[in-house]
Parts: sequence; structure tokens; C-alpha cells
Amino acid sequence: MRNALTAALFFSLFIFSSAFANGPQVWTVSSRADVLKGDARGVSIDQNGTISLAPQFSEVYKTGQQFVWSSVVDAAGNVYLGTGGDGKIFKVNVAGSGSEFTDLAEMNVSALAIGSGGELFAATSPDGKVYRIDSTGKATVYFEPKEKYIWALAVLADGIAVATGDGGKLYKVKTAGATAEASLMFDSSETHIISLAVDKSGSLYAGTDSNGIVLRFGADGKAFGVLDTPLREIHELAAGPDGSIYVLALAESVAAKPAEAATPAESKPITLEKTAAVETPAKSRYDLKEAKSAVYRIYADGGNDLLWASPSVIGFSIYAHQTGNGVLVGTSDKGRIYNIGNDGRETLALQTDASQISTIRNAGSSLLATSSNQGSVFRIGGNATTGTYESPVLDAKATASWGRIWWRSSGNVSVQTRSGNTEKPDETWSGWSTAVADQKGSQIASPKARFVQWKATFSAAGSSLNELSLAFAARNLAPEVTAVNVLPTNVGLAANPPQQIDPNIELAGMDPIDFGLPNAAVPPRKLYQRGATSLQWTAEDRNGDKLVYDVYYREVSESSWKLLRGDLVDNFVAIDGQSLADGRYVFRVVAKDSPSNPVTLALQGERVTDPIDIDNTAPVVTAAGTPVVAGDKARVSFDAVDAASRITRAEYSVNGGEWRPVYADDGIADGPRERFTVEIAVPNAGEYTVTIKVFDVNANSGNGRQVIRK
Repeated sequence: MRNALTAALFFSLFIFSSAFANGPQVWTVSSRADVLKGDARGVSIDQNGTISLAPQFSEVYKTGQQFVWSSVVDAAGNVYLGTGGDGKIFKVNVAGSGSEFTDLAEMNVSALAIGSGGELFAATSPDGKVYRIDSTGKATVYFEPKEKYIWALAVLADGIAVATGDGGKLYKVKTAGATAEASLMFDSSETHIISLAVDKSGSLYAGTDSNGIVLRFGADGKAFGVLDTPLREIHELAAGPDGSIYVLALAESVAAKPAEAATPAESKPITLEKTAAVETPAKSRYDLKEAKSAVYRIYADGGNDLLWASPSVIGFSIYAHQTGNGVLVGTSDKGRIYNIGNDGRETLALQTDASQISTIRNAGSSLLATSSNQGSVFRIGGNATTGTYESPVLDAKATASWGRIWWRSSGNVSVQTRSGNTEKPDETWSGWSTAVADQKGSQIASPKARFVQWKATFSAAGSSLNELSLAFAARNLAPEVTAVNVLPTNVGLAANPPQQIDPNIELAGMDPIDFGLPNAAVPPRKLYQRGATSLQWTAEDRNGDKLVYDVYYREVSESSWKLLRGDLVDNFVAIDGQSLADGRYVFRVVAKDSPSNPVTLALQGERVTDPIDIDNTAPVVTAAGTPVVAGDKARVSFDAVDAASRITRAEYSVNGGEWRPVYADDGIADGPRERFTVEIAVPNAGEYTVTIKVFDVNANSGNGRQVIRK
């Protein structure tokens, strides 16, 4: 049992700190990702893990559709929402009042753009068309490229660019009043041209799938590759105010499967596991083998930087700050929005109730974000005055008594706890405790349970939380001997030299794991040991306590156990079989957690072996009758008797020559008494000596001999 175990979550360092009966320990959470497993409502989590109030995030309008795939804001501040899978477009004014604007024939409105004359262009998929929609919502087909998908639109000085797939073609549609003149601008070798953007100088950029390439088109319309990423899809491009282009690249194609909304990752309870502090080589930020999303910045001069990559977050939308300092990335992970600075620093800016953030657009004094599952539009802006953060569920692995909770914060922060015995909080959990606002904390009021969760509430601007500690003592659980393995007779075990540990570590009450030393015993080496019976076992303790072992034995007909070895620290023992009389024995291995617990609280678990034969008596071999010689052949027989076990095999040698196998006369050597008959060639006159060696089940051997005369 871990006495007064303290779990402290330091957001800046991401460590759990705990104390045991045998000294304080430090527990390390795997990464900042564990902090992000919590539920953030109206709060942000910065690069160091500090939690603070986020900008206000309020729902403006519900479309009633499942998906919002595209959005655009006109000069008057109206936002148009392209949805799926009914192909409807909604218009929401500055006041937040919205309605259906038009209903197109195709399933998905995959792209929207406001033309130079204020008209609305809408692209649809599959079997895509580009529509021109007037101020009354009347839609007319403006361009039909005969492509399966239209992924993006971009407004050029003299028309619009249309990105398509499966053929990976880029079209240019020149507008002149009500007519349109379309031409193939670029036919790529890519499957899709997914995204488009225009920089401040008017240059067009295009992103592709499935090789993740960004192209720039010059004034002559010629394409030039400016970025080749190791990821598959350039999902979205966003133009910065300084002429740079921000790139959202994905490892898997999301836009190519628009009907499949991402499912949020399931959050699992955090458990405290102690592992050796082995340093792993730091990975280069350019190592994207495990990345699911990445953000690049392409400069006006053609250079580029990788700003950010994540092995867990799947991005879905990107917005370039008009200040020039980085981007917002909307994701399919709990509908979260991350802020990525030009220095690569990541902040969880917002968390929503949506499955994914589909688009983020500038609407003057605020930002508008759209979501899918369900399709809505939200306004981002202003300072929130309240927010909450619910921690991941902490698993104590056993029913625990809760101690104190305390933290470090600024502003107005209060903390509550709740506990239960199911992995996910439900109606069987206790209610949230009374809020405590004193940073020095108090005794946790939640009932004893296996799981606990805490919630921080932020009630004023400038409030933040950067450290919290929670103490508990888990109920001691008995150790378990999970298996005992009996090795073959004559296989002995000997301890390998243990790794030398500075005795000052133990004197200081520290754990060798903190110094990168192994926490597991060094496996023994195997060696031949005449008559040995060796046992190896595995045991576990769900509290992580240090274990010692006792080994007992008894003959199967006896009722009382006898101690063979006591307080073993190794999980094996080699028994000299010759120290025990022949017979059938059982052995009992007892695991004790006494090194980590007071005597009154120590527990033990055990496992008993199946009966094991101890046999040190060799078979007795005698000649049976006299040899029989007939011509050039001779035959001689032997009787073998084993008093303690059974005979398994035999072999013979003639005149000290090579040993050869011989079967029992009944065909199988499997009993305590067997007869073996050996037939040899005797081509010449003289003496022939036949020696037979008989083995029992425990590899004891006895021999006999007969002399044949011809």
C-alpha cells in the first residue's frame, strides 16, 4: 500500500509527485497530452500548461444540418454557410439572425467565395458545379467542369480559380458581366487540388492531395512547387497580412471523405505508473513520421518554416491572424481550437461541444467559427468572465481515502472534487463537493472510491491556475503470485550479478528508478545441477509495493507445510533434490508486501504447484538369463526396475563403442519395470561385452553388462 500517496500535477512540468511509506517518489505524466485529456470550458491551456480564461465563445446560429463545409463573410458582415448533405446555403446577418438562403441540387456545398462585384459563388460536390447566386438567393450554374469534386474557390483579379478532383485539375473562370469564359489553368499529376489561397500581391497558391505539395502560380500562369511535405494532404491555405501563406497539412485525407465526420478520441483515466528515468533521444521537429497534422509558413520570398506538428491532433481548418503572429487551427478533437504562434508555441485556445471546427473566418471585430455534428456558427471575441476545467479521471487502482487538495493560482479560482467507482463519471458518482477558494486547500470531502476528478472554476478576468496537488492513500491490495514454473530436473538456477546501486540512494529514501536503474530483478542464469528441482514464479502487486517471498514444501501425504526458504528477494529458487527423500511433493510460493507496509497492514498472496516427483534413486539393471548365439547373431536381455518413478528410455554399447537406443520389449518404456533385449552381430569368434544404460523420468541412470562368447 502507498501510505499517504500524494499525486501532484504541476502543469509547467507535467509531473505527478507522490510519497510512499518507504520515502517520497516522483511520478511523471507521459506528456502535456495528459493535461489536454481534461475538459476545458471557457478556458485556455498554454504551452506550459497554465489554465486561464479564454475569449468568449458563443453560438450564433444553428443550421439544423449535420455538416458545415464552407463559409465566407461579405463586405456587410453577413456570413454564408455551405452545408451537407442537403446542399443548402444559409445566410446569417451581423445580429445573428439567419435563414436558408438557397438550396442547391448537389449534396455538399464544398466551397464559397465572394466575387469582386459582391456576388456569391458556390461550388458543390460530388459531380461538382459552380453556381452564381444573386442577392435574392437565385442560383444559376456558372461553370460545370465535368469533374467529380470541386474542393476550393479563390477570387482572382480577373475571375475565379476552381480546384477539382479526382483529376487534380485547376480551372480559371474569367467573368465578364453575366457570362463566364473557362479555361484549364493547370493539369497536375496529383489526385486532387484541395485548397486555394491568394496572397496580398495577388499570387495564387494551391495545395494538393495525395503528395502534399503547395504550388504557386506566377503572372504567366505557370506553376512552381514551393513546398513538398511528407504528409498527404494540403487541407487548407491561409494568407497572412505580410504576404506569407500558412499551410495546414494532414497525414490522412479528410477532405476527400467529407461525409465521414471524425469521432473524438476517448479519454482514459490517468494511472500513476513508475518507470525508470531513461532518457530518450529528442526528435527533430522536422521528423514527421508520426505526425497527424502540421502547420507550415511559406514566406513571400519562397522560403518556408515548419511551425508545428502533432502526433495526436487532427486539424481541419486554419485562420491566419491579421496581426501576422501565427494561426488558429480548428480540429476534430472535441471541437478544439489551438493557437499556433510563429515561434511554434501551442495554446489550447478554446474547446467546444462540436465534433469538429470546419472553418474560421474574420468578421471584423470578431471571428466566426463553424462546426459539424451539428452544423452551427459561433462568434469568438471579447473576454470571458467565467470558465471551468475538469481534470482527467485519476485512477488510484484501488479504493482510496482522499487527503488534502491544494493549488497555486491567481485571480478568482475555486476547486471541487467528485469520486466514484466507474471509469467514466456517471450517475453513480458522488456530486461535486462544495467549492473551496483558498489555495492552501482543505480535506477532500468526496467519499472513498477508486477514481477521483477535480474541477477548477475561474470567475474573474485574469484568473489562472498553474499547479494543483491531490493526496490520497489507496487501500492495500494483496499481492498475487500469477504463475509458478517448474523447470526440468537437473536444471539449476543461479543469480546473475546484480547491478551495483549506490547505498546512499537507499539511505536517502530514494528510488533507484529515479537514477535510471532498473526496477526489475536481473533474470537468473540456468546451469546443470545434479538432482536440482528449480522453481521460477511471477508475481504482481496492484499497489506497486516491494515484494519478498517465502517458499514452503510438503510431501503430498503430509498435512503441514515446512519452510524451505524465507524472505527471498529473487523470484526463483533452486532446490537440491538430494536433500529430500524420494517421493511426491508440492511447493507453495508466498508473496508478501511487508517491505512497503506496516506489519498490521501487510498482506500476502500465494500459489501452490502441482505434485512434483523427487527421485534420486537410479534404476537397477540386471541380466535376464544367458545370451543366445545363433550363427552371426547374438541376443541378450536385461531387466530394469525403478523404485521411485518410471523408466523412460535405454541405450546400449558394444565393447565400449557408440551408444545406440533400444526399445523396451513391449514397445514403450513407461513403467517402473521394463525388459530390454539387445541383438548384435557376432561375425568372429571371441568375447563381446554388451553394456546397457537405463534412465528414469528424472534422468537418473543405472547400467548392467553381459559378456557374449562365441
